Amino acid sequence: MKLSMPLVYAGNPRESADQVVALEKAGLDTIWVAEPYGFDAPSLMGYLAAKTETVEIGAGILNVYSRTPGALLQTAAGLDNVSGGRAVLGLGASGPQVIEGFHGMPYERPLGRTREVIEILRMGLRREPLEYAGRDFTLPLPADQGLGLGKPLKLLNKPERADLPIWVAALGDKNVAMTAEVADGWLPFLFMPEKARQVWGAALDKGLAKRSADLGPLQISAGGMVAIGEGPETKAFLDFMRPIYALYVGGMGAKGKNFYNQLACEYGFEKEAAEIQDLYLAGKKKEAEALVPLEWLEAGNLVGPASYVQERIAAFKEAGVTNLQVTPASDDPAATIAQLKEWVA
Repeated sequence: MKLSMPLVYAGNPRESADQVVALEKAGLDTIWVAEPYGFDAPSLMGYLAAKTETVEIGAGILNVYSRTPGALLQTAAGLDNVSGGRAVLGLGASGPQVIEGFHGMPYERPLGRTREVIEILRMGLRREPLEYAGRDFTLPLPADQGLGLGKPLKLLNKPERADLPIWVAALGDKNVAMTAEVADGWLPFLFMPEKARQVWGAALDKGLAKRSADLGPLQISAGGMVAIGEGPETKAFLDFMRPIYALYVGGMGAKGKNFYNQLACEYGFEKEAAEIQDLYLAGKKKEAEALVPLEWLEAGNLVGPASYVQERIAAFKEAGVTNLQVTPASDDPAATIAQLKEWVA
């Protein structure tokens, strides 16, 4: 099992990025760089590539709407080159709030668009001419849609790797099935190991049945906060996760259009999901946070005595997680990573 972390920053990301060097020395395998509607991920990934030597540098995630497949290809190949073959391309559809609100693009056909982007990326990484006819993308652009001067082009530079890993962030059944079929890895969110099979088992099986043997086993990255210690003061760290769970379940989308609220329902928290959403959308965030089920917080994070944290690691591994994604809640994150590294080995 590999060990990874999201790059967490507030304000100046360089300060957090500089800390990755110590985390790498402690045994961190992968760092994930997000890009919702803040700084772009590739700039930070390039900065990390220059600062580090061994850690994998993953986009977690780039959306499939705001960049063309050609631009994503250039970005992925460029990052893989400057990092010496350490880039991981995480893709996802994001959501209508970001895509339509921040990027001004219609949130249409997220599933089909993601599949087509992956197919074009794989062609490009093999340095094949980009000749593709899909519903969302046609390369080159036909004459009746342009000047008629386009021709199939291949990437000018030779990529570091033709098999650069492509991961997908997915929650819905159809998206998870597609991810299991065509992606190298899956990035779920608010993952609850004991209920993962109940929620996603059928979708994963459906996708894996169509999966090419050339891709190898599906990798999965999931996890949560880590706080190792005895007593109620350690368990109190779980309360720091309440705002995140409440934000996604209650505020990441309108009623009927919130993927995370639906996930909460599928976990069996229908009543709480409805109440959290009502309170959050009414501006009562603290009240919404208080209703996040403790069962979910405890199962989705690794907070408690060392023996309990080791049990949680085993639960994530049993659920198929191959890359444990953690956020240390400690004054010395590198020491926490070093301790976890011994347990996941």
